Amino acid sequence: MTEGVQERRVGTEPRYEVFHTDCLARDIVDHVTSRWGIWVLISLRRDSLRFYELRESIQGISEKMLAQTLRALVQDGLLWREVEPTTPPQVTYGLTEFGREVGEPLSELFDRITRRLSADGTQDDEPQLRSRT
Repeated sequence: MTEGVQERRVGTEPRYEVFHTDCLARDIVDHVTSRWGIWVLISLRRDSLRFYELRESIQGISEKMLAQTLRALVQDGLLWREVEPTTPPQVTYGLTEFGREVGEPLSELFDRITRRLSADGTQDDEPQLRSRT
């Protein structure tokens, strides 16, 4: 067992102990499901984008948070990063194969939610939920 990585063997595939704080899989899940990680993966689902195109597509994200999120997702192997040596440098990001695999169910979830909502933000065919008081 690698130090800091909690895994156990089940059959021939290693299984990670995702509830253990040192689990590598848990770190990746934390990055993907962070406040901005999901939006980055969904924004890149159709095409690669430059840094500022990503920032414009994800309203409300600061440059600092976008840079931190992109750095973590690149490090996790979900995104690739390409720097063009221009002044200023143009940096483009896209999904790796792993990023496409992880992003697919997130995109599907996003699509299901948006299809379910009507133009005024309420659900189309379900009664609205009432809060319990």
